[in-house]
Formats: sequence, C-alpha cells, structure tokens
Amino acid sequence: MAVSAKERLKELGIVLPQVSRPSGSYIPAAASGYLLFTAGQVPRVNGIVKYKGKVGEDSTLEDAYAGARICAVNCLAAIEQAVGSLDHVARILKVNGYINAAPGFTQNPKVLDGASDLLLEMFGNAGQHARSAIGVQALPDNAVVEVEMTVLLKGPCEYPAV
Repeated sequence: MAVSAKERLKELGIVLPQVSRPSGSYIPAAASGYLLFTAGQVPRVNGIVKYKGKVGEDSTLEDAYAGARICAVNCLAAIEQAVGSLDHVARILKVNGYINAAPGFTQNPKVLDGASDLLLEMFGNAGQHARSAIGVQALPDNAVVEVEMTVLLKGPCEYPAV
C-alpha cells in the first residue's frame, strides 16, 4: 500500500505551515478542473522571510537553495489548503522559480534545485516536472527566491468555488 502524503511529510520531517496571508489582491492557490496553480511563495517562516538578498552578492547559493526548499513547502501548504490533502496531487507539472540574482550570477538552476529536490523526495516520479529558473532584479521583501507551481490533480476541483 502506498504511503499517504501526510505520512510522507512526517518521514521527511516536514510540518506544513499555516498559509501566509496574501500581501495583495490574490489567493494562495486556484484550481479549475484537474489543474491547480499556486501563487508565488517566498521563503517565509512564521511570517518572516528567512533568506533575503541577492544570490552571489549578499546571499550564498546554499542559503538560496534552502530558501527554495522552504518556498516549495509553502507551495505544498497552499495546495493542501485548496484541495484538503496532498493525496489529491497526481503530479507536479511545472515549477517556476524567480531568483533575486546579483549581476553575473548564472547558477539559477542550482538555486531552484532546492524546490525540485524536495518535490522528488515528496512525490517520487510524480514530483518530476518541467521548470524555469529565472534571475530577476528584485523580489517581494527582498526574498532570495520565489517559487510557484502548476499541479495536476487526481480529480476535478474548483477552488475557490465560483
């Protein structure tokens, strides 16, 4: 018998946080049919951005990788809030990562591996995904990275209900 998402989180030592209140006119996740999209998530822990700054300038690749992992956890929390359980996830389709990169920093894919590695640990083959790792000039609250996901659900869902 397959391990439930809740059991897998426990095995990985991950506790999903409360979903942060959006800082603008948007919602943390939206679903229609078999697709779910998360809003961008920064490495916020207990309401505070844990990793800040430009990678390659005042933040390290290792910190940015850890930040991307936290972003992925925050995305999982948004998914669970929207559909009730991560057991409804059929697979992760796409991950977009925005890296607060110093001029000349070119290791954006290595930063986003923090999110991708977590998804593979969590979902196995269903965690394999397409992705884009894009260096940007600035991010909200000077976060080092922001991650958003597109997810395929096992069954149709409308969230929020319209």
